[in-house]
Amino acid sequence: MGALYLPVSLRVRLWAHAREHAPRECVGLLGGRRGVVSTLYPLRNVADQPERRYLADPEGLVRALMALRREGLELVAIYHSHPLGPDYPSDSDVRYAQYDVPYLIADLSRASLRAFLLPSRLEVNVVEI
Repeated sequence: MGALYLPVSLRVRLWAHAREHAPRECVGLLGGRRGVVSTLYPLRNVADQPERRYLADPEGLVRALMALRREGLELVAIYHSHPLGPDYPSDSDVRYAQYDVPYLIADLSRASLRAFLLPSRLEVNVVEI
């Protein structure tokens, strides 16, 4: 994958979701086509330590994936926040990556948004947003 296009309106919603849930990590899906994001699905973080990691609510995740399919969209990215940084995937982010799409990290401490491909779970590749 080359670049990911995230319109300003959806970028604003993503940041609002991250700020609303701080100091806990937020999580959500981004849907669209060919790397162009057209919709955002905020999900509930049900991790045992939501201040340190994220786990999307399974029911919400299934509903969001079904909505994508109904709307004829693809899962183009997954986002979550790191309220205190860093703007780089944690060991658990890499270990639990399940999808071959960019993973966006919103670092509230630096106000930075970065995207990474984690397909092999061993190698981290930066994606341009």
